[in-house]
Amino acid sequence: MTIKEANVTINVKDMDTSVSFYQSLGLDVKNRWGNFYAQLAAPGIVIGLHPTSDSSLAGNSGNVSIGFTTDNIEETRSSLQQLAIQATERKEEGGQFLHFTDPDGTALYFIKPKW
Repeated sequence: MTIKEANVTINVKDMDTSVSFYQSLGLDVKNRWGNFYAQLAAPGIVIGLHPTSDSSLAGNSGNVSIGFTTDNIEETRSSLQQLAIQATERKEEGGQFLHFTDPDGTALYFIKPKW
């Protein structure tokens, strides 16, 4: 078996809102099939967006957190503020983090690593 490509799929309530949100973070639309599915890409990752409802998520387990690396945490913080995205800052041995969520509550973060 050969894996040619991979992506993480996030269930979303409003396709247009979610596509715009991820584009505002700098991801590019790779493919979009109306309101049925969309793929957005950043270096090293493809994120799939799939429409859903609260009832469709009932009984699902697990959670996802998607991280993006930045070399300028101050500029990234400023960009998030300009987009009216509330972020929580955290520093630890591995680096500086800005934690935030997408419109459907998916955990996202930017990291400026120390390595």
